[in-house]
Amino acid sequence: QVQLVESGGGLVQPGGSLRLSCAVSGIIFNRYHMQWYRQAPRKQRELVATITSGGSRNYVDSVQGRFTISRDNAKNTVWLQMNNLKPEDTAVYYCRVAGIASWGQGTQVTVSS
Repeated sequence: QVQLVESGGGLVQPGGSLRLSCAVSGIIFNRYHMQWYRQAPRKQRELVATITSGGSRNYVDSVQGRFTISRDNAKNTVWLQMNNLKPEDTAVYYCRVAGIASWGQGTQVTVSS
């Protein structure tokens, strides 16, 4: 059974940075693509970034150039580095193993002055 534990969220001013972490267990991590999603109040959950098992990356247009997804297969961990944060980035952020319908508790990111 896959387990996902997100951390690293918090309150940050516009233009600031945060680094989210997701510790993954219960799978052979290096075989799977990993994703970060977010869900803002009163909005649907959206896919923000994907990193493939081979290390290729994709991003939603709204975060391109500001967010970076990375992974360490030895640590079973995926990160999301978020720079130049904007108020519209405020959401609960979740990591997910692509193709597996399981979610962690998420981590709250609030961007506000």
